[in-house]
Amino acid sequence: MQLSSDWLIVGAEVGGLNPGDIIFSLLSFALLLFLLKKFAWGPLMDKMEERENYISNEIDVAEKNRVEAEKASLEAAEQLKNTRQEAQAIIEEAKKSATEQEQSILKAATEAAERLKKSAQEDIENEKEKAVQALQAQVATLSVQIASKVIEKEINAQDQEKLISEYIKEVGEER
Repeated sequence: MQLSSDWLIVGAEVGGLNPGDIIFSLLSFALLLFLLKKFAWGPLMDKMEERENYISNEIDVAEKNRVEAEKASLEAAEQLKNTRQEAQAIIEEAKKSATEQEQSILKAATEAAERLKKSAQEDIENEKEKAVQALQAQVATLSVQIASKVIEKEINAQDQEKLISEYIKEVGEER
């Protein structure tokens, strides 16, 4: 047996192939592949698939959120536009209302001023008429008094002027 073991050693030195080593290496490699597949490759692939699903879900959620954000942005812009239009309409309505109110106030004030003016003119006319009537009554009284005095005595032009001056003075004091 020694001869065969020498031959193996000699063959190995020369570069020959040892069938036992080849089989052992193949079995070891197959066992290593099996163990790697069972304990490393399988769980690694499961983790990779899990990670791929997670990333895919995150991308889907992000895309969905982006679409929702764009939709919300468009809705907000539309609401802002509508709000601005409503505010402008309210401002225009307020301006119109203020102008109408201004016109009605001016009209009422003008009418009130006209009424006051008419009333004042009527009061002036009444007072004027009262003054004219009072003056006529005084003139009539004075005329009667002058006539009675003239009849009582005959007077010359100087006495007549003196008499008129006295009556005018009396009328002035009565006022």
